[in-house]
Amino acid sequence: MPALSEARAVKAAPRDEAARGVRLEIDRLTKVFGEDADRPFEALRPTSATIEPGEFVSVVGPSGCGKSTLMLMVAGLLQPTGGAVKVDGTVLRGPMTDVGIAFQDHLLLDFRTAMENVLLQGVIRRLPMAPVQERARVLFERLGLANAADRYPHQLSGGMRQRVSLARALVLGPPVLLMDEPFGALDALTRLQVRYDLEQLWMSDRPTVLFITHSVEEAVGLSDRVLVMSPSPGDVVEELRIDLPRPRPLTLGAEPALARHARRIYDHFDRLGVIHRDGAPLHGR
Repeated sequence: MPALSEARAVKAAPRDEAARGVRLEIDRLTKVFGEDADRPFEALRPTSATIEPGEFVSVVGPSGCGKSTLMLMVAGLLQPTGGAVKVDGTVLRGPMTDVGIAFQDHLLLDFRTAMENVLLQGVIRRLPMAPVQERARVLFERLGLANAADRYPHQLSGGMRQRVSLARALVLGPPVLLMDEPFGALDALTRLQVRYDLEQLWMSDRPTVLFITHSVEEAVGLSDRVLVMSPSPGDVVEELRIDLPRPRPLTLGAEPALARHARRIYDHFDRLGVIHRDGAPLHGR
């Protein structure tokens, strides 16, 4: 795996030739918890968005705004109160099956090696294992895990465990990748490396990605579009298109356009009262 300073540019193929993902439609999706209780909790106001095949879309917002709730409903793991999720035009009626999911917690099984954790999906689905094993081997090489295949999770660093989790999500080549704060538990330098790894893999495989994050920098650095959410009950208050070449620089300061996009998001949070600074603007004017 290349060091951060040795990141090699990879030219992304044109979207109409490279996109392998599916079209996701979020149609007026809402969620209210405890509808029958005395004080129901509205987690998500009517929210709509469309993610095109092979597009990388991030959702950024303050804690408790409904980002993770949104992702769980898109995955079909949580029933919406209203609205619908459509996959290539078909309404999702249950859990999405052809999907890779990564959470903040790596959720690896302690009694299985790194490679065994990644191969487990193929075992459970009773797939022919030779192509799954070859795909896993390639992913381990690309993610710098070739020497860690036979190690158990407790023998790996936090960054390595998260890369194993990423390999597990991608090993079956899913058309959809759903990620909920996957880098949240990592230190700053490891987050940069894993972010670089993710962008490189996405540029090769081009699944449709819905990426949930608190980090404005991650959202701007990785995405084709960023959906900015309001505080709870959440809804989308702005959509930003990040139409810049890839691969993206690892630090926003290396590309002034990225920094401008980040500032625009922070200004939204400033106006929404997410960050309190005794009346002072979040950024100098």
